[in-house]
Amino acid sequence: MSCGSNQRYAAIWVAGTLPFVVLLIAFGESAPLFVDGTSRSKIQFIHQSSPTSHKYLPEAMSGGVAIFDYDGDGRQDIFLVNGAALKDPMKRADQPDKSNARYWNRLYRNTGDGTFSDVTERAGLQGTDFGMGVAAADYDNDGRADLFVTGLNGGTLYHNNGDGTFSDVTTPAGVRFSGWSTGAMFVDFDRDGKLDLFVARYLEWDFSMDIFCGFQKPGGRMYCHPDQFQPISHMLFHNEGGGRFKDVSRASGISAHRGKGLGVAMEDYDQDGWPDIFVANDSVAQQVFHNRRDGTFEEIGVALGSAYDADGRTFSGMGLDATDYDNDGWPDIFVNSLATQRYALFRNINGSFDYVSDSTGVGAASMLHSGWGAKFFDFDNDGWKDLFVAQGHVMDNIQTTEPHLRYRETPLLLRNVDGHFTDISLRGGPAFKNPIAARGAAFGDLYNNGAVDVVINVNNGQPVVLENRDGSGNHWLTIEAIGTTSNRDGIGTRIRVVTKTGPAQYAMVSSASSYLSASDKRVHFGLGRNARAEAVDLTWPSGKIQRLEHVAADRTLRVREP
Repeated sequence: MSCGSNQRYAAIWVAGTLPFVVLLIAFGESAPLFVDGTSRSKIQFIHQSSPTSHKYLPEAMSGGVAIFDYDGDGRQDIFLVNGAALKDPMKRADQPDKSNARYWNRLYRNTGDGTFSDVTERAGLQGTDFGMGVAAADYDNDGRADLFVTGLNGGTLYHNNGDGTFSDVTTPAGVRFSGWSTGAMFVDFDRDGKLDLFVARYLEWDFSMDIFCGFQKPGGRMYCHPDQFQPISHMLFHNEGGGRFKDVSRASGISAHRGKGLGVAMEDYDQDGWPDIFVANDSVAQQVFHNRRDGTFEEIGVALGSAYDADGRTFSGMGLDATDYDNDGWPDIFVNSLATQRYALFRNINGSFDYVSDSTGVGAASMLHSGWGAKFFDFDNDGWKDLFVAQGHVMDNIQTTEPHLRYRETPLLLRNVDGHFTDISLRGGPAFKNPIAARGAAFGDLYNNGAVDVVINVNNGQPVVLENRDGSGNHWLTIEAIGTTSNRDGIGTRIRVVTKTGPAQYAMVSSASSYLSASDKRVHFGLGRNARAEAVDLTWPSGKIQRLEHVAADRTLRVREP
């Protein structure tokens, strides 16, 4: 790239992000693609899973992260899910205990100068459960983002009061349930303008199942394989309005198909206009719940070809994303797994799926890795969605049995060139050389500069904030959908962006994907060298179709449903 292109891109970032400008110009061609902004962010958080000699399985699985705008100031904030002090049995507390503040979940407000301030206690989001994941969306259409936090004892629904505080409304809202919940998302499955709640559950597990797994020698005990435990049903709650939900898990057909669910996502795989639900399952078949448009679902992962790998084997599905990576208009599926299994990429061919990990380069790049948080996003704004995976093995002593594998791993960055992926992790920068025990990862433009950043929650460690410093000079467009007849967040809206050069791009508005995490709901598109989009087409959940023409690049565009 030329120095001129760097300067042009820096100019785009001037507004509100002055500290970045000099850095971009100075770095030149050797600049890292990402820098570790954790220290600069002033986020003081250490995830606590309370590792014990018993190696209870939950210790290894937490926690998620959300990037969302809780106070409506236009800047994306960060919520980090924490574990808890493990006791046997562990009981839910009525109120947060200040003596256990290190076990609190944490909410950090984006101050706008590159730093984040801890507003957890004022917000009332400390939590009382062993936390796992988080979903973020405006479920009651009041213009404020709410949270659902999953954990060992079901989950907690927090209503955003609009004054910087949240209220626990789990019981009055009708979403109190039991069991180990993991991935969750808000989705308007019946397109009635109100966001419903889907929750994946992992296993039939409690502290009485203290099974010994591993080897009878010092340091030989290991976390048990999920095969040691029974699968469990997932949960679906229909939004009845007025702040109330109804459990329709059985009536919808969702609970009829048990799994070992972790990551969740939504997309319309068959383009019939109705959102479908995807669940990454650990060591059992991956699930696709097809929306039958009458309030019910059918599970058809096997029939679609997305339940198993190319050899017909199950694998340890953890992180998940569903979107169109090859710009052909059909949403594809990515599911990561444990080392030696290869990450699974399923290409959508007219409504069915083909396992293409090997032919696209994903298989070779992931053979010795274990993935958690993951997402397709266009880090360099060239018009093709790249793939990021936060990595680390589930076994903290994996090297005792498999010396060639590692518990802590560096992130994986795969660049997408016309649908084929190349590992460019070494160009990521020093942060890509620091091994961590990554778990959840969320993605979003933290600084409103047109570059998607990454926040990783680290099991028993400090989170990592990866600031995107791409200096390609490519243009971009971010779309924030605001529903009127549809849900206010516009979740489920299908967006098509057409530019003068390069293929059309497609995406659906959603904050769900990755591993137990929620990402910036604004939809980001890289436009390459195109200084405008010739057309932006939005198909809203209500069925309304909207077209915008000759849309200038390098801005966040708020689009209100007509």
